[in-house]
Amino acid sequence: MSSDFVRRRQFLGVCAAGAAVPLARAAAPRPNILYIHSHDTGRYLQPYGHAVPAPNLQRLAEGGVLFRKAFNAAPTCSPSRASLLTGMCPHSNGMLGLAHRGFSMADYRQHLLHTLRPAGYRSALIGLQHIAADPQAIGYDEVQSFRGNRTEDVAPAAAAFLAKAPGAPFFLDVGFFETHRVFRQPGPKEDARFCQPPAPIPDTPESRADMAAFKASARVMDEGVGVVLRALESSGLAANTLVISTTDHGVPFPAMKCNCTDHGMGVSLIVRGPGVFSGGQAIDAMVSHLDLFPTICDLLEIEKPGRLQGTSLLPLVRGEAREIHEEIFAEVNYHAAYEPQRAVRTHLWKYIRRFDGRTHPNLPNCDDGPSKSVWLNHGWRERAVEAEQLYDLVFDPNETRNAAADPSARAALDEMRGRLDRWMHSTNDPILRGPIAAPPGALANDPEGTSPTEAPKKVG
Repeated sequence: MSSDFVRRRQFLGVCAAGAAVPLARAAAPRPNILYIHSHDTGRYLQPYGHAVPAPNLQRLAEGGVLFRKAFNAAPTCSPSRASLLTGMCPHSNGMLGLAHRGFSMADYRQHLLHTLRPAGYRSALIGLQHIAADPQAIGYDEVQSFRGNRTEDVAPAAAAFLAKAPGAPFFLDVGFFETHRVFRQPGPKEDARFCQPPAPIPDTPESRADMAAFKASARVMDEGVGVVLRALESSGLAANTLVISTTDHGVPFPAMKCNCTDHGMGVSLIVRGPGVFSGGQAIDAMVSHLDLFPTICDLLEIEKPGRLQGTSLLPLVRGEAREIHEEIFAEVNYHAAYEPQRAVRTHLWKYIRRFDGRTHPNLPNCDDGPSKSVWLNHGWRERAVEAEQLYDLVFDPNETRNAAADPSARAALDEMRGRLDRWMHSTNDPILRGPIAAPPGALANDPEGTSPTEAPKKVG
């Protein structure tokens, strides 16, 4: 009897009398979704080759898929998170500033959970969310938040949820405050003498101590990830759970968080789950937070809302495509202060355009800390900021030499201007019509100030 005949009999389910009767095939259960995210971490983690130990995230990457060129849609907190969870850029979903300063999404029904609910998903939020002043407004079935949303509180609560997870598939949103400032105190594993500050920051005793404290926060965050992942495994749910690990934007150092260079836009993104999200792949294609919503819809075989602006990652992880984007876009509107920017990135070039007419740094949009003090003490306030910036990402990957005025880069400048203009018009960007107004009651700092801790004023 040939092996092909045996396979056919197994598929058809031949009865004792010899009649072929199709076997009933139980539908595979839809995977659970665990969205676990940190605050202000960028890619400064072990899986990306940095000397910031994160053994639990490293194991996640070794068993899943690591996206080496993942970017947010906005290098600032609430807009970045809202974009991931709606699949829409900030000026399309309405989250133009920080939730705790009076900004909100235009329609919380655009949140991913409202697409998952008709497919049978129960949703839970444990810890940080930062897209609504009141988390109840989002629509989760269950909400647990803690004062400060520190890892020590959030991780055990998430583990307890997993230990008694509902029978229905779940969407579990687990958010850690770490690695936001104020950082943790360095321990024996974080010796400032042996730390290297992030790429844009000079190597000084102050910045090394700053980086040691960041590493301490990253250690605590990674320990929390470990608590949650071990609970997922011990509950027997790991094999059928899609784990999405990411952060909102770059680390809270000067020229990083709240900047449209890769230091602000670049984020960690590790996905592990049943089927294709496995095997320790490292993917070099450019991807966006906006791509996660359509990916989940495709994976679950549910209809995608027509408003989505991203592209499914499945062709990449299945090996069907090497790229899904020719260009990636990002924006800033309000952070601590108003600082409107738009950016477009290809594999070769980055183009940033500023719309506020300022010629010097917007200091309140940089978190206070020792590294910021180093720059301030050396005249950062007086440094020039160009309205247009063009960077050659092959020969200037740290984006330090603005080529916008270089005649030899004129063709690239024209191309990138065109890419950005087309995107702004196709998404009906309000910046095309002038300065963007804040909602009534919203708060913002004076851009001429120095610190985000200075008293903000109503701007809406």
